[in-house]
Amino acid sequence: MGRSILTGADRVSAGNGMELRLLSAMEVMQARREAATLMAEQREKALCSNACLLARALERHGKPVFASGEAALSGMSVEKIAQLAKQWAEFNHRENPSVEDEKERVDDLKKAWSTRLMSAWNGVCSTVLVRCPRRNASRK
Repeated sequence: MGRSILTGADRVSAGNGMELRLLSAMEVMQARREAATLMAEQREKALCSNACLLARALERHGKPVFASGEAALSGMSVEKIAQLAKQWAEFNHRENPSVEDEKERVDDLKKAWSTRLMSAWNGVCSTVLVRCPRRNASRK
């Protein structure tokens, strides 16, 4: 698995000497455009999209395994395309988390903090009071 300075891992093993690599936004957009030209019917959209994505992401010894999405469709079964596309999506999600994912995590943390049992005598407040004892009303 390779390392990228900015994102961490940029490749993950796909088995049989093949690797899946992360794609740039431009490469994903090109894959979507190629898929749009390949699909004849709407129900084929996911299969064509995944094949075009894998044609760009799947490599063996640093070279693409398939020249195009059409070649990927011809060279792999539907099940293999689905399995590799799922593996790539999980890898991409792990290395390039979405802003929405972070928002959900922050919301969960906010909820956890807002529902915890709070007392003025817990945590930092109690250590401050030990260092600064309460003064009596009467002074000498």
